[in-house]
Amino acid sequence: MGMRGMRGSQEDLKPLNELDPQLFIRLWAYIRPYMGVTLISIFCMLMTSATSLIAPTLLRYAIDNGMQAKNLKVINQVVIAYILAYGGNWFFTYWQTYLMSKVGQDIVFDIRQDLFVKLQTLGLEFYDKWQAGRVMSRLTNDVDALQQLVTSGLTNIINDVFTLITIVIIMLRMNWRLALITFMTVPLILFTTLFFTRRMRAAYFVVRRTIADVNANLQESISGIKVTQSFTREDQNADRFDAVNLSNFEANMKASVLQAAFFPSVELISALGSALVLGFGGIFIVNNVGGMTVGTVSAFLIYVTRFFWPIRDLSNVLNTIQSAGVSLERIFEYIDEEPDVADSENAIILPPINGEVEYRNVDFSYVPGQQVLYDINFTVHKGQTVAFVGATGAGKSSIINLLSRFYDPQGGAIYIDGHDIKEVTVHSLRSQLGIVLQDTFVFSGTVRDNIRYGKPRASDEEVIEAAKAVNAHDFIMRLPDGYDTEVQERGSRLSVGQRQLISFARTLLIDPAILILDEATSSVDAYTELLIQRALDRLLTGRTALVIAHRLSTIRNADVIYALDQGHIVEHGSHSELLEGDGVYRKLYEMQFKDQGDYDSQHEEE
Repeated sequence: MGMRGMRGSQEDLKPLNELDPQLFIRLWAYIRPYMGVTLISIFCMLMTSATSLIAPTLLRYAIDNGMQAKNLKVINQVVIAYILAYGGNWFFTYWQTYLMSKVGQDIVFDIRQDLFVKLQTLGLEFYDKWQAGRVMSRLTNDVDALQQLVTSGLTNIINDVFTLITIVIIMLRMNWRLALITFMTVPLILFTTLFFTRRMRAAYFVVRRTIADVNANLQESISGIKVTQSFTREDQNADRFDAVNLSNFEANMKASVLQAAFFPSVELISALGSALVLGFGGIFIVNNVGGMTVGTVSAFLIYVTRFFWPIRDLSNVLNTIQSAGVSLERIFEYIDEEPDVADSENAIILPPINGEVEYRNVDFSYVPGQQVLYDINFTVHKGQTVAFVGATGAGKSSIINLLSRFYDPQGGAIYIDGHDIKEVTVHSLRSQLGIVLQDTFVFSGTVRDNIRYGKPRASDEEVIEAAKAVNAHDFIMRLPDGYDTEVQERGSRLSVGQRQLISFARTLLIDPAILILDEATSSVDAYTELLIQRALDRLLTGRTALVIAHRLSTIRNADVIYALDQGHIVEHGSHSELLEGDGVYRKLYEMQFKDQGDYDSQHEEE
């Protein structure tokens, strides 16, 4: 468990030397459903490029055949052509932008949905290895990088290649001499592009890693804000965040410096090309070489500038593809992640549970080589309540985690009504278990929605009945809007005890055959504990229950109590039987009640 988050940190440090073409082949599966719209968008994009490339040719015609020939009719024709060309340019630009944005959003929606669904199926071992902030980063930043690839990256490649080829053809047809002079600068622009692109690629990889560090730190700090403020660690946390934030700042600045140097360098080379065209074009006009005209030189100056744009943009596209490649690898790594707990090939649906539970020679470890449970054997009969006690780290929660298949044991087997739980579907198993965890989670929404979280179609009467059964109805009715009261994230408006009562009602509403209470009353006040205890006395009848509690008063009436020590069951029996011995249970009991006098006598009189 101490390894939590380490895998995320190591993974983000991993360099990416080459892009796997298979990643983009898999991305194609998400693009294919929207191929029709994509093709229309590409057509609009090509028309946008074509209409913009007409302008220099129209300028040449206006200068040579209109202005110099003093022909107003030609000038008027060119003006109308300009308006029509750029009117069409606006039309095609609008639809190209809109359609590609829609395709990008559709693809992002599908990928994010698939990623979220997969994350819901992954077991707790996965979340033990990955920091929540890094998981969030993949759901947001990495998916957004794919949208950038689809909306601008892939389409820009087509557009830039089309534009570049078209300009080359136009320039060669217009004047091959000036065209060849312009092409002399191509080796220089290619060298500059490759030089900066490689460095920018590495720089943006570091940016992506450091922003993941920032997200992870933010998520952890926000989740633990109460502990931070309790221990007055605000300044230390600020220093820690300052370090990761500074790393991200420095990484961004390094990338920005490279980008700031790259674009002016391209513009400088473009200006050199323009200077060559202007110089040689002027010489050709003066010496009447090849029928050179002022209009031709003017058009060429524009085409030279446009000639370098796609070359410059292609380098940006390479960065976009590289960034998206990293994101694709990270996203598909999650999508390809095999759940640690999954249905076996021949898994059956677990029939309605009677409530017989058996642990047979169970061994378990969270981390290889660090075993936490050793040869666990016990049987719980239908309707029995068994409890587990022991010091922190003794293995109590691990036993419960195995029954609900949050983890699978490395040795032995667990049976419910004679069925090995590894041989039944996870859904059919968990749907028949009622679980109340120590860390009670209340979702954003109404109190009513939280209670029927496990049974969405439950009627209002069923919700109220479950709440009354656990003595939650009275406090709910005192809330501003009763069952329709909106609770904030994690139920921050409710007390710990109120959240646990809602969680208890939520569990009881599904009417489980087996009830699991993991530290269910360890964080509530004495009055709330009494309410829960009275509800349990009524509701456990006829149900199999496995209970963990630090407060031994809540398990005095359990049929069997198992005492654990360092992963071993060291003794078991009833409350009175274990008190007669001199084992773990008696020592725990005496530590809790040594200052309370004769605890049993007091409670027997109640």
